[in-house]
Amino acid sequence: MKTIKNICCIGAGYVGGPTMAVIAQKCPEIKVHVVDINPNRIAAWNDENLDNLPVYEPGLAEVVAETRGRNLFFSTNVEAAIDEAEMIFMSVNTPTKNYGKGKGMAADLKYIELSARQIARIAKSDKIVVEKSTLPVRTAEAIKSILDNTGNHVKFQILSNPEFLAEGTAIKDLHFADRVLIGGEQTAEGLSAIEALTAIYAHWIPREKIIQTNIWSSELSKLTANAFLAQRISSINSLSALCERTGADVDEVARAIGSDSRIGPKFLKTSVGFGGSCFQKDILNLVYICKTQGLPEVADYWEQVILQKNSIFGLGFQERYK
Repeated sequence: MKTIKNICCIGAGYVGGPTMAVIAQKCPEIKVHVVDINPNRIAAWNDENLDNLPVYEPGLAEVVAETRGRNLFFSTNVEAAIDEAEMIFMSVNTPTKNYGKGKGMAADLKYIELSARQIARIAKSDKIVVEKSTLPVRTAEAIKSILDNTGNHVKFQILSNPEFLAEGTAIKDLHFADRVLIGGEQTAEGLSAIEALTAIYAHWIPREKIIQTNIWSSELSKLTANAFLAQRISSINSLSALCERTGADVDEVARAIGSDSRIGPKFLKTSVGFGGSCFQKDILNLVYICKTQGLPEVADYWEQVILQKNSIFGLGFQERYK
């Protein structure tokens, strides 16, 4: 297993910045370099006034204050950081496509592909490349093709390490993760790369909470987790209409079913639907993948979660507030 001494993260956004800050905090022997092409974002991360960080999360400023300048660095010098690193995290934006095939559903991978080409062009020694962005299944295959066919004939291992952060609790989610998921090729080299990343997280996450899988399982698990959480919101919202018609209290119903240990209470709070930047995007991505794999029934099932979310205001909530 390779011991990692230098990490580079491409992308200093909501995921990359906090994740790398916590890794730097928990692994002081590792130099962590976060790079971004946006100079204003990097300037904000380097601002002496920690109130000006580009990401607000409770506890983040304290972690950055502890690590910045010690073993955590923010820079626009992408080439130097890639060249020095043994492990490179790709944490760039993957919005829903607004053009071409898959428009309105599929993930737009142009930033991932640009990052892969940049790594291939710069890297002169073997690297472990870690997918941190939320990506469709088999994106690693496309990344590996770019790295192997446009690079300097160095060896790359691709890992999938999806994030499971929630807005407002990102630092807590990183410090006390329910699980850390690491997927890679099931070869000797791939398993060694998985173990190298596992050893980093094992500085503070119990080993039994670090799940090692093949790379396709890891990529799909992130989309599926968000789809299941969104499904719970749509499910309880759909029952709000029935509760209004029958005189039942949807909050009491949610509490009753949430007391069942097999179900649990989380994500059973009725609302006008699920918000944020991930749930709808990831479900649409899942729907598109199912359609491209010739599984229309599965695609229709998950699309109903979004349709239910978008129509719920015309059901129970309309009854409640008319």
